[in-house]
Amino acid sequence: MKILFIGAVQFSKHALILTIQSRADVVGVCTLSESLFNSDHCDLSSVAESYEIPVHYAKNINSSETVNWINDKEPDIIFCFGWSRLLKREILNIAPMGVVGFHPALLPQNRGRHPIIWALVLGLSETGSTFFFMDEGADSGDILSQEKITILPDDNAGSLYQKVTDTALVQIKEFIPMLKAGDFERLKQNHSKSNYWRKRGIDDGKIDWRMNAEALHNLVRALSKPYVGAHFSFKGKIFKVWESSIVEEKISINIEPGKILQKSSSRMIIKCGTGALSLLSFEDSNYFSEGIYL
Repeated sequence: MKILFIGAVQFSKHALILTIQSRADVVGVCTLSESLFNSDHCDLSSVAESYEIPVHYAKNINSSETVNWINDKEPDIIFCFGWSRLLKREILNIAPMGVVGFHPALLPQNRGRHPIIWALVLGLSETGSTFFFMDEGADSGDILSQEKITILPDDNAGSLYQKVTDTALVQIKEFIPMLKAGDFERLKQNHSKSNYWRKRGIDDGKIDWRMNAEALHNLVRALSKPYVGAHFSFKGKIFKVWESSIVEEKISINIEPGKILQKSSSRMIIKCGTGALSLLSFEDSNYFSEGIYL
């Protein structure tokens, strides 16, 4: 079974290495040398070249140049793990077995953009790892493999990313032999139960101290590394926050949101719309003092 691999994020790298080590015949790799929007971007060329696998930089995955390059490799199946652009019919039709995609959510729920971030922002208690046969829609094709993943209160983007990666790699190891043998099932999605998460923008990462402490804590953990970090502005300067906790002590309702209640070398406590948030890791901590308003 000849596999053409498409990917350009950190997860893609782990998946490609496992696919190769599973003695699969990877005949080509499409990747990106850089990305303007994926903070977890990863150029797969070094992995591919170390195994003497041909590489194609696909700035436009649906261009005639890329379609022809993939066609020349004559893949039986295409793996597309970690690619932010939809594939058009010209690529979906190349491989006889189709294209297997990946989405870190419990499809058909939560299709669309930034699934790890939105799951944490919304305070979900579980998500998933889903491999599916791609069609021209967004995350709407038949499911090949799916596993649930528990989100713990202390999970952040980094720990959840690792959970998703660990789960997905086990799935890949299991379904590659099934694909080779033709012994697999395709489960159609119930589209009536689907929803789509939108693309996030810069403003979605802005800390508004009028929000309650729990919502702000979820925002901070959702945007922690490998992502861009939640942020707030003060006197025209932007400050990134990487770690926080919710203050358990009762806070007076007579204090306005945004006031620094306590400042030490290790943390800064800010009054929120409801409750207070303790910032445990943030930029330029020496810039602030108790009593001022953000």
